[in-house]
Amino acid sequence: MVMKNYLLKSVFILTLAAACLPASSAVDKEQVNERCFEGERSAWNGFDRYDFQCDSRKCIVVAPAAAAQGLPWIWRARFFGHQPQTDIALLEKGFHLVYMDVAGLFGSPKAVEHWNAFYKYLTEEHGFAKKPALEGMSRGGLIIYNWAAQNPDKVACIYADAPVCDFKSWPGGKGNGKHSAPDWQRCLEVYNLTEEQAMRYDRNPIDNLQPQAKHKVPLLNICGAADTVVPVDENTKVLRQRYEDIGGNIIVLEKPGIGHHPHSFEDPTLIVNFMTRHATGNVEYFKLRDPLQNCRIRFAKSRKGRVAFLGGSITNMTGWRDLMCRSLQKRFPETEFDFINAGIPSTDSTLGSFRLADTVFCNGPVDLLFVEYAVNDFHNGRTKIERIRGMEGVIRGALNRNPNLDIIMMHFIDPQYMPMINTGHTPPVIASHEKVADHYGITSLNLAQEVTERINFGEFTWKDDFRNLHPSPFGHDIYVKSINRLLDTVWSGPLDKGVSIQPHLVPEKPLDPFSYFNGRYADIAEAQIVNGWKIDPAWNSSSGGTRPRFRGIAMLTADQPDAALKLSFTGAAVGICVVAGPDVGIIEYSVDAEPAKTLDQFTQWSGGLHIPWAYMLETELDDGKHTLTLRTTGKKNERSKGFACRIVNFLANQQ
Repeated sequence: MVMKNYLLKSVFILTLAAACLPASSAVDKEQVNERCFEGERSAWNGFDRYDFQCDSRKCIVVAPAAAAQGLPWIWRARFFGHQPQTDIALLEKGFHLVYMDVAGLFGSPKAVEHWNAFYKYLTEEHGFAKKPALEGMSRGGLIIYNWAAQNPDKVACIYADAPVCDFKSWPGGKGNGKHSAPDWQRCLEVYNLTEEQAMRYDRNPIDNLQPQAKHKVPLLNICGAADTVVPVDENTKVLRQRYEDIGGNIIVLEKPGIGHHPHSFEDPTLIVNFMTRHATGNVEYFKLRDPLQNCRIRFAKSRKGRVAFLGGSITNMTGWRDLMCRSLQKRFPETEFDFINAGIPSTDSTLGSFRLADTVFCNGPVDLLFVEYAVNDFHNGRTKIERIRGMEGVIRGALNRNPNLDIIMMHFIDPQYMPMINTGHTPPVIASHEKVADHYGITSLNLAQEVTERINFGEFTWKDDFRNLHPSPFGHDIYVKSINRLLDTVWSGPLDKGVSIQPHLVPEKPLDPFSYFNGRYADIAEAQIVNGWKIDPAWNSSSGGTRPRFRGIAMLTADQPDAALKLSFTGAAVGICVVAGPDVGIIEYSVDAEPAKTLDQFTQWSGGLHIPWAYMLETELDDGKHTLTLRTTGKKNERSKGFACRIVNFLANQQ
């Protein structure tokens, strides 16, 4: 290959070993052909960029700091540097980013020939992987699909963004697409077609999909549903129908209300995972902020371990928790485990932060804590502030109790999360919880992302396999296998004999000073009954269902209006844990004789269930002594059958 560098300002010699292989790189140096790139070196988003010419065309290679095993690469077509978030994320994963400018050739046979030459150069001269991941935006769709049709055995996958799949749509404008006269004229010239011949041309991407389908090339097309420049109906929808008809695997994600721009997603995780999965076969959905070595040391050396599972009904039910207990016992067969089920259906991170002492640390220090509230914080309608305060209350509160504790935060799937993920958005609840995980260096596992993507990839379906928010046995198995891959990763090597347990450093400042990390239950016996209340030592419902842990226990109850009580407490927040059943009313409360406020206890589930619910009454008090006054009223929700209030515990955030 003759490198034409007479136009370059200067020449830099780069070996892949020097550019991409620090001592810690996973790449076997014998894989690397040490012939060099010749080009002008510059910085691009923190990476080394090399500009040169190959086969008379302008080319760019951006090198990762550390190349991934096998030298995978992403081959970008058109608009280099536009919406680069996917490219940057893949560079961070060890991919090379490659570009050859064939802008004015509209994916014609001439463009394909240039790409063939560049492919040969990169794979033969530099040892790049034989199957790159292709990326094309807008008119870049023409070259990636046309090159793939000629080279289907050389393509790992295709990501096309608002792609032109038929030049009659754009630039021809022969349907509803936008006509571009100069581009159309240039297109006809490079294809050597008359306009009449162009209308009969049958080698556009929509016409030439059999080679890709035969070689099972996976496709991902992302489009703006309101695109009037390159209409989806004339391009991606036609391509999708034809590809699926011949057995091809294609994922199409439409962005509601979006036109031709902006391309890509602000959060490119889904795109990155698609390309990584098919180019390397290695996609994981965890963020390893902590190596989880303390619990491993404890399990292996002391041969004792206490593991707690904190969450809602998915944690409480027979499923992933039981499977995980068996898995840990298999990993450490000589270890005596104490497994604690702290899953309570319907409850969220707010109540979780107040019940740590009673349900998680009830048997003493815990070595490993699994926590999941992504589902219930969403369904219970917790605000962003409440989600932070609740989850930070759990994490900081747990670490304050045992600094040696290892924690795995998980995000289970809710079907309502899937459309968000499929339009490049992180569900707000997961984003809130991840913010807490980042602040405290907690390892997290995004099972919502994994299930969504694997359904997109066609591995299984929601309806037939996963089935429900409360997963089928198949779904629980998916969860446990993912957790085990996480543990396989962090516990892959032998345990160093000299290693010792190291306390986690808790950040000096919390994310929110009013988070519930000093949360505790205040016993109902601490209340001063003014009138109308009584303690029922073993309450049971006469109508409506009740969660198992809330039957036959002591509750402070009132059934009639104007029942009053007072509670003296110390802290910055106060609340109540109640069972909000079919007959609960609107209560009135005040702290320190401030003007009274009202609270409707009736939830969307109260009609048929005495549901456990945490209501925070005041959350930003001065940290000190306060008095809560609470009474029932003669007001109720129109769906309620009465005026009752049943308090299981008072909640106090005592600093």
